[in-house]
Amino acid sequence: MDARELIARRAALLLGPGETVALGIGLPTLVGNHIDPRLKVVLFAEDGVAGIGPRPRPGEEDVDMINAGGEPITRTPETATFDSAVAFALVRGGRLDAAVLGTMQVSEAGDIASWKTPGGHSPGMGGGMELAAKARRVVVLTRMATRSGEPKIVPRCSMPLTAPRAADVIVSELGLFEVTPEGLALRERARAAAVEQVRAATPCRLIVTEPVAVMEDRIEAAIAAAETGETP
Repeated sequence: MDARELIARRAALLLGPGETVALGIGLPTLVGNHIDPRLKVVLFAEDGVAGIGPRPRPGEEDVDMINAGGEPITRTPETATFDSAVAFALVRGGRLDAAVLGTMQVSEAGDIASWKTPGGHSPGMGGGMELAAKARRVVVLTRMATRSGEPKIVPRCSMPLTAPRAADVIVSELGLFEVTPEGLALRERARAAAVEQVRAATPCRLIVTEPVAVMEDRIEAAIAAAETGETP
């Protein structure tokens, strides 16, 4: 599987039965394609929709069904729509079990910078600030580096923050990290990535306790369990 699929599949396994979860724009929208339907996870978008299905296949998009980033979504039998006032009341009231967000940078302390580059123009940070601040658990999905090779998981963010100390877990193509007061704890690594490779790509305080679990092993075990009907 490619890097984006690896990240999305592993993130999907972090969601629990019956949870209400907001998916941010971009990479997080892929997570909905990999959630075990038996878990009855309720996917939420802050433009006023809950019970979102997987991303539509090309050519099957409905222009009237979009998420807060304008990306196409699908209905399910459980889909409900409501106005933005209700949507943000749910967010601000702490009703979301989790938010899965993308980012431009995330720090070892869990600071998230996802809305503006220094000197760049942005219409505003939108609902990302609300989701990062109010969701009970925040999972950040990111590649390890930018296209120019700059690390995205950093000791301290250089970009304007969306929310300080908000991230609980970071999932990348090289590993799954838990944010702790002592630094980032490497809980899992990609099968093709040795621990030293993860260390070299992560300019942060990194806590490693051997042996480190393998992300693909967790994913393959979950797929096998779903195929045999085992309890998720």
